[in-house]
Amino acid sequence: MTISERYAQVRKRVDDAALRSGRDPSEVTLLAVTKTHGVTEINEAVDAGATDIGENRVQELLEKYDGVKPVRWHLIGHLQTNKVRQVIDKVVMIHSVDSLKLAKEIDKRASARGIVMDVLIEINSAMEETKSGIAAGDLRKLAEDITAECASVRICGIMCIPPIAEDPEDSRPYFREAAALFEEMKTWDLPDDRFCPGVLSMGMSGDFETAVEEGATIVRVGSSIFGPRNYK
Repeated sequence: MTISERYAQVRKRVDDAALRSGRDPSEVTLLAVTKTHGVTEINEAVDAGATDIGENRVQELLEKYDGVKPVRWHLIGHLQTNKVRQVIDKVVMIHSVDSLKLAKEIDKRASARGIVMDVLIEINSAMEETKSGIAAGDLRKLAEDITAECASVRICGIMCIPPIAEDPEDSRPYFREAAALFEEMKTWDLPDDRFCPGVLSMGMSGDFETAVEEGATIVRVGSSIFGPRNYK
């Protein structure tokens, strides 16, 4: 099966999951995750309809950026503060903010460019030591601190990654918890120009349909579109 065929198949599965849960499929963005995949493969997905591309590593994004057809780039992996300046003018959203320190660096670099950077706060759903992200209970404090101190950062919602599971149903409780937290965020009285929670980024190749059923507005899908990763 070609990348184009797999992309169309995944898009249909996303749409069907949305319809099953009484949602409009257009509410869900399919983010094609391109970790280890090259420019030719990415452009095939773009030709098939991909409008949003997600990269985990800054270096990979920079290597591919100029060769890929016009798309909306997202940085979805852990971001070190010393790498922020390299991507601040290349991505439309950073999904992995997990500290005020990182938010301040994004704010500094965005301000220097005269832009406002859209970000998601990353939740470590099961508080796994190998993953970044904050505890759900720390979300409001971090959101308040960022909106108070970072004029060039706009919090657009949350991103979560549940523990890896064989059965997508095992992810459902984590998605449901994230969705409840997302709905709670919408009630917080924070500055509108710095806080507009409309994005819930969750679900990957093994569980994206379950994530859509639980309210995801962005699903991050790699191997189901591009095939196995080309680790060297």
